[in-house]
Amino acid sequence: MSAGNLRTPPPLAGGALRVIPLGGLGDIGRNMAVLEYDGQLLIIDCGVLFPEDSHPGVDLILPSFDVIADRMDDIQAVVLTHGHEDHIGAVPYLLRQRPDIPLVGSKLTLALLQEKIREHRIRGTVTRRVEDSERVTFGHFDLEFLAVNHSIPDAFAVAVRTKAGLVLHTGDFKMDQLPLDGRITDLRGFARLGEEGVDLFMVDSTNAEVPGFTTPERDITPALDRVFATSKQRLIVACFASHVHRVQQVLDAAVAHGRKVVYVGRSMVRNMGVARDLGYLHVPGDTLIELRDIDKYRPHEVAIISTGSQGEPLSALSRMANREHQVIQLAAGDTVVLASSMIPGNESSIYRVINGLTKLGANVVHKGNAMVHVSGHASAGELLYAYNIVKPRNVMPVHGEARHLVANADLAVATGVPRKRAIIAEDGTVIDLQQGSAKIVGKVDCSYVFVDGASVGDVTETLLTDRRILGEEGFISIITVINTHSSKIVSGPDIHARGFGEDDSVFDAVRPQLIEALEQAMAEGVNDAHRLQQVIRRRIGRWVNDKHRRRPMIIPVVIQT
Repeated sequence: MSAGNLRTPPPLAGGALRVIPLGGLGDIGRNMAVLEYDGQLLIIDCGVLFPEDSHPGVDLILPSFDVIADRMDDIQAVVLTHGHEDHIGAVPYLLRQRPDIPLVGSKLTLALLQEKIREHRIRGTVTRRVEDSERVTFGHFDLEFLAVNHSIPDAFAVAVRTKAGLVLHTGDFKMDQLPLDGRITDLRGFARLGEEGVDLFMVDSTNAEVPGFTTPERDITPALDRVFATSKQRLIVACFASHVHRVQQVLDAAVAHGRKVVYVGRSMVRNMGVARDLGYLHVPGDTLIELRDIDKYRPHEVAIISTGSQGEPLSALSRMANREHQVIQLAAGDTVVLASSMIPGNESSIYRVINGLTKLGANVVHKGNAMVHVSGHASAGELLYAYNIVKPRNVMPVHGEARHLVANADLAVATGVPRKRAIIAEDGTVIDLQQGSAKIVGKVDCSYVFVDGASVGDVTETLLTDRRILGEEGFISIITVINTHSSKIVSGPDIHARGFGEDDSVFDAVRPQLIEALEQAMAEGVNDAHRLQQVIRRRIGRWVNDKHRRRPMIIPVVIQT
């Protein structure tokens, strides 16, 4: 069952549970779902989406809170499945509207979130730390937390019980049977809930197209060891700033090969400090050094753990690739390891960094040429296993692009879930669970909310279009002074441009055409500044299109005297 063209949803029927995904369906990021029962709301995750090249000037993309803006007091809690940015990054922006919403999560998740809340200077927050297998109640929602393993410690699946039925949300998960921290996914708990009867199973879809089982994390260790053994100069490993397990593996390899370690990137320094303080990261004494001391050691004596594995323009690794880093200057023969997967949409940025590093003579090791990363998400074999032990009445794939959601729904159907009960939803789709049956009943607006510096929500799609035009097609301004009484041009047109070379004389050929068009318009009685600006825009627009095959932003200014 899929979304399609939908109407505004009807009022929620008595005894029914409503589920509204506000992000994470169609994108890898911005994960957020709102559950409603008997006038109360529960939020599962509240994350950000990182911008692509098509979002110039945008720092972050948030879910839209419009659908719950006038119901902040109805929110019983925000449940956080784990500490990745795409699941917790938007929480501070939600707390701006109501700071005392209870925040529920594991020790590490809440610790990482508290750092973000502190940066946003939000006071009066309320947190509730939960442990594996713990049950807590918020309003009408009875919550049970099940351990799952992922690419960050302390991740949870959450079971939500109401009188309308039982919902099981996996969060991001996989079934690594030999996890580095020994904390396996609670399959016994999944099976027990299946025996109780799961009415709606919300399942991570990221790897639904990948056959078999996800490779265990520990299989990376030999590949990392080979990289350390063969690297004779400086060694940089880039990974997510929250991937504690990967950082632990790099630390262990560095110690084994006699290298000191330095963290580079503000989020890496912050998160690894939190993980170490809480006991999730074990750093042998005398291993870490400060970035300012790196030149005290020879290149082969140091390993750098850096942010920037997704090619983020302002990240430490991107600055190294562009020779813009204040401290670290790469040399031919250095080794750079990208110990992460490519998030869909980031491919061009990542390859741009790889090419930049390669031009500098660095040896770039990545998932495509070495086993230096494994996914944190369940592949098709694990998803089939989950469906078979849970045996849900209804399924709703989450966390993935459209192709991932469809592939996940197909897996559910293959295990016996009726096709009409495998719901393929989009962000904003409204699903009601009533008497054991889940149905799509409507849709609400859940458009992107852009963060641009200190501005939240002020950037519109129209403004982004203007920015894209400026960046890709160029900019032309034309200033003309006219005397409205004599209908004569007093000054100009003066033409200035960007994106057409440094010499504005390229526009000398069109200037007489603009004068002719303006004089003709004024002779016909046109003396309104706005209409004369349109005359200029049309004439120069046609000329630029004919001569340069470009559609720049054109800003005509007519000053009347």
